[in-house]
Amino acid sequence: MGYRVAVVGATGNVGREVLNILAERKFPASEVIALASSRSTGREISYGDKILKAKNLDDFDFKGVDFAIMSAGSDISKNWGPRIAASGCIVIDNSSFWRYDSNVPLIVPEVNGPSLEAWLANANRKNIIANPNCSTAQLVVALKPLHDFAKIKRVVVSTYQSVSGSGKEGVDELWNQTKGIFVNDTATPGKFPKQIAFNVIPHIDVFMEDGSTKEEWKVMAETKKILDPKIKVTCTAVRVPVFVGHSEAINLEFENPISADEARDILREAPGVAVVDKREAGGYTTPVECVGEYETFVSRIREDATIENGLNIWVVSDNLRKGAALNTIQIAETLIELGLKPRDAA
Repeated sequence: MGYRVAVVGATGNVGREVLNILAERKFPASEVIALASSRSTGREISYGDKILKAKNLDDFDFKGVDFAIMSAGSDISKNWGPRIAASGCIVIDNSSFWRYDSNVPLIVPEVNGPSLEAWLANANRKNIIANPNCSTAQLVVALKPLHDFAKIKRVVVSTYQSVSGSGKEGVDELWNQTKGIFVNDTATPGKFPKQIAFNVIPHIDVFMEDGSTKEEWKVMAETKKILDPKIKVTCTAVRVPVFVGHSEAINLEFENPISADEARDILREAPGVAVVDKREAGGYTTPVECVGEYETFVSRIREDATIENGLNIWVVSDNLRKGAALNTIQIAETLIELGLKPRDAA
């Protein structure tokens, strides 16, 4: 007997990726329902070798649905999340709305998945689980095994984030500007504050009072919530002219000694991590090579001689997968592994 899964925001970039991964991983679903806004009702979407027609979220009854995977933005999550959860359906939310709620777990299964066992046992749970920011997800997957070994004191991360992180409009803008530049058209900014084609923009999300952007704050706050509140985190988030795949240059300071060789060996054994680290031309992973992959790739592992117990690493991941769609599905899989049964089997 399988699980009934509703994908909210199924016609968007992440929603489509959720459907792809559900099929790829042969998720034990008896039924998958594609949900969208009224303007997208009836639109056809691929799910494995099947074609689903999007249903109107406003009219849908979640009674008997086991999981609602939400990728429709914070406003939809704010308004619909509690209503869906109240029906008994478990909400796994991709937006930022629930991430900082102390009563909502923020989960990356390879890092803190076991904490869901206590959550499942809590009869008063909110029935909502938050998915982290795409940059945070790949960051903590790489940091967790190193933190367990040598205890991280401080993280300095610079992100190089693809335009798909800003949705379809961002992808279209990079594509149109790139084509336009070759025929001498003006690259007029729309989704982004400045030209994105052949450029980099040190600005993602809104600016805060201290000069940081909201994206940079998210990485800091979420890393602390998921991994360890004692870790000091600082971030510079940059949008780059790449379609899919986020990259991060990470400098780490540890309480205890750790060598580059030890870090390499630890990461090779870590869940969800692939190490590609040859000290030669091309001996590292770039965003183009991580597209369509499940793993978080780690390269350029080396010691930082400027600080005691310091390391530098390069981390790359498909942001539409591990940063969003894949992680939500892994959360559902973790709950099943912990003993969650389909509602119609209860």
